[in-house]
Amino acid sequence: MNISVQQKMFSDAVHTVSRFAERKSATLPALSSILIIAADDGIKMRATNLETGIDLKIDGEQKSSGVVAVPAALLQQIASSLTPDGTITIEHTGDIVFLKSGTGKSSIKTTPYDDFPSIPFPETPQNRIVLPGVVLKNLFTSIASCASPSTVRPELASIYLSIEGGTLTAVATDSFRLAEKKVPLSNKGTQGKFLIPAKNAIDVSQALPDDDIILSFDEHQCAFVSTSGMIVSRLTNAVYPDYRQIIPKESVVEAVVLRKDLENALKRTTIFSDSFQKISINFDPKKNIISLFAKNTDIGESTEALSAVISGGALDLSFNHRYLSAALSLTTAESLSLIAAGIGRPLLVKGVGDTSLLYLVSPMNQ
Repeated sequence: MNISVQQKMFSDAVHTVSRFAERKSATLPALSSILIIAADDGIKMRATNLETGIDLKIDGEQKSSGVVAVPAALLQQIASSLTPDGTITIEHTGDIVFLKSGTGKSSIKTTPYDDFPSIPFPETPQNRIVLPGVVLKNLFTSIASCASPSTVRPELASIYLSIEGGTLTAVATDSFRLAEKKVPLSNKGTQGKFLIPAKNAIDVSQALPDDDIILSFDEHQCAFVSTSGMIVSRLTNAVYPDYRQIIPKESVVEAVVLRKDLENALKRTTIFSDSFQKISINFDPKKNIISLFAKNTDIGESTEALSAVISGGALDLSFNHRYLSAALSLTTAESLSLIAAGIGRPLLVKGVGDTSLLYLVSPMNQ
């Protein structure tokens, strides 16, 4: 193998692909390596940790073909040291690969590439949709934090994706809060649902291009295909809970408040929250005021009063302020609607005019 690639392109590709290599000491050295391929269809970089995998195309000059596997961690360090300008040449001979950049030359011992596993592709490509990569990136990054960090219940550590009626619905919950986001699709015929591990979705989102991608899936994996390559993730084999059962059908009180006002009030009040990160909200329909209250016996207490449009009866609820604040990053709507169904019932948060968002947060004991 003998190839030349622009240093910035090489560095960007290495940092993207290395996300999908095994980060811990792997039984197979190939899993902690990046496979560099020069063939008739161009230059590619490939990596997999058996949970996720990537096959990324790279522009460059190819003088001779070949395949080589290089430790990902080492390649990352080299890529980080490169300047954006200039060209890097990669030449493979025997079990050594030579990297030449400017006046420097490095020789690296390679790992056996014969052990590198193939990256599986969904077997039923009719289950596919086309959408902008930037939309999917924003979808994954916005709700992945609402999934459970624990793998005790793998379904709760995943993002549930449902395609129906020309809409892609994404849901994540850790049983304390739940986020649902909807995206309209141009191809309305495809239907299906699957679970992708939230940690995989984060890695995928950081590697997706902004332009159109093809999302295809079967029972075991999903793939994200673009002009720059392919990313694959294993799917979670579990049944997602029927989350719609916990969405309140009626309300005791509903308040509409400016998102910026609520955000600023939360920032100030949470300084005084206790070790349980507790904050109380009082709905006062007579005065059209929402009051936020936090008390910490070690430092003091704080109250913030916000103007709101309130309908219904008076109500006091307490929440973990982190879970309550998480709703603010899920919508760009100027106003939020806070809908409460009563003591001990979840609070429903929606963006006024934003039908794509539904956020649910469970209250704490009073």
